[in-house]
Amino acid sequence: MTPRARILLVLLLFSLAATDRAVAASPDPDRSKPPAPGPPAKLELPAIQKLALSNRISVLFIERHRVPLVQISVVVGAGAAADPKGKAGLANLTAEMLDRGAGGRSALELSDAVDHLGADLSAAAGWDQTLVGLNVPSLRLGEALSILADVVRRPVFPPEELERVRKELLTELLQWRDEPRALVRVAFARALYGDHPYGRVTEGSERTVGGMIRADLQAFHAAYFQPGNVTLVAAGDVTAQVLLAKLEEAFGSWSGNAALPAPVPAAPQARGRVVWLVDLPGAAQSEIRIGRVGPSRNTSEYFPLVVANTLLGGSFTSRLNQNLREQHGYAYGAGSVFDFRLSTGPFFAAAAVQTDKTAAALSEFFKELEGIRRPVGEDELARAKNYVALRYPAGFETVGELAVKLEEKAVFGLPDDFFTSYMDRVAKVTAADVARATAQWIDPRAVVVVVVGDRKKVEAGIKALNLGPLRVLSVDEVLGRPGSRSRVQSPK
Repeated sequence: MTPRARILLVLLLFSLAATDRAVAASPDPDRSKPPAPGPPAKLELPAIQKLALSNRISVLFIERHRVPLVQISVVVGAGAAADPKGKAGLANLTAEMLDRGAGGRSALELSDAVDHLGADLSAAAGWDQTLVGLNVPSLRLGEALSILADVVRRPVFPPEELERVRKELLTELLQWRDEPRALVRVAFARALYGDHPYGRVTEGSERTVGGMIRADLQAFHAAYFQPGNVTLVAAGDVTAQVLLAKLEEAFGSWSGNAALPAPVPAAPQARGRVVWLVDLPGAAQSEIRIGRVGPSRNTSEYFPLVVANTLLGGSFTSRLNQNLREQHGYAYGAGSVFDFRLSTGPFFAAAAVQTDKTAAALSEFFKELEGIRRPVGEDELARAKNYVALRYPAGFETVGELAVKLEEKAVFGLPDDFFTSYMDRVAKVTAADVARATAQWIDPRAVVVVVVGDRKKVEAGIKALNLGPLRVLSVDEVLGRPGSRSRVQSPK
């Protein structure tokens, strides 16, 4: 052994001996309980820059240079809630058609041009907005923005593409007849909201989609896709100066007057309990949804409700999931959600459960809905708040996620410090806050209960629970008869 090797060996032996002495001197770890979680990671968010084009289109921007990508979103302030009566699904169909021909390019030419730039282009309609998103390498931003501007400003809605897209949507709607989760969405919206704009789903129905003509899409686009109803959001590897110049080139010449959508009225709250059973013979499971009208997104109870829902059904360790999945094995998973919208969106708890456990599962749902209204222990409350806070910074890692946050700010008018103050505001939620919020917004005595399943196997058990008046519906009564769509007129 060389002298150098002997020295290294001696040093290693001294190090091991010191480590052994330190371990021997340290107390045994407490294995009787899990270690306490560390403090939430600090959310280091670059400043949200507010810019404007010459035509007064607002721009929200976060500059981040970690990867050479930029995400741009065009936020149009009109979505499915603005669909005219009898034309449910119009915003969705319009969004689907935006990239099927625009600015002198066909659908195939647009797709090829986007692929050539290594970009991704998408469009979708929500309840309160239509989003057209572009993810592109920063070196290709100018070329890609030219395509995005064509898609947003100059869509053609080619008749042949409209028929192709319509057939795709109608096929999807036809498949819903065998999909309990789709059926429960449609039935729950109608049972809870009735003729209210939220009493439908964003995709519309076979009848309404089949009855739309090209002029309907053109009218929706002309009314709402205007500078005064648009916000641009951007995040990624570009400076504000360069971004503003490129956006000005693509969108600065855009002019026109927007027809702002009428505000969606607040929906009346459910009164008492009503049960709808949608008969799906041979269904392998029962799809359950229980809920009522919730608050709008701007409610002062937003943070208490986020924490309350985390306790009830917003995480794997929530009460509903632990009860129906872990304790009883009735379902693979169970949860709850406040579907916040500009107006009074729904709150609901849901699960797909074993057919023979439908009634038992309903009983457990109501047990937990009642339980969340009782005082919450400090340990459970702390765990829920830690769950919300600890995972929050992970939602800001990519440029796409940053853009989603800016979209949320644009749609709901969130304050500038909303994201940076989020974790602090969650931490300040008290048990009294949760009790106050749940007392107002979670009341199992006034809910709509919808079950989609095999009537022959589940009806007797549901009746025995005496939850409320029971209405039995067929699939045709929920979705309409197959082929019952309005006659499609020749495209114009």
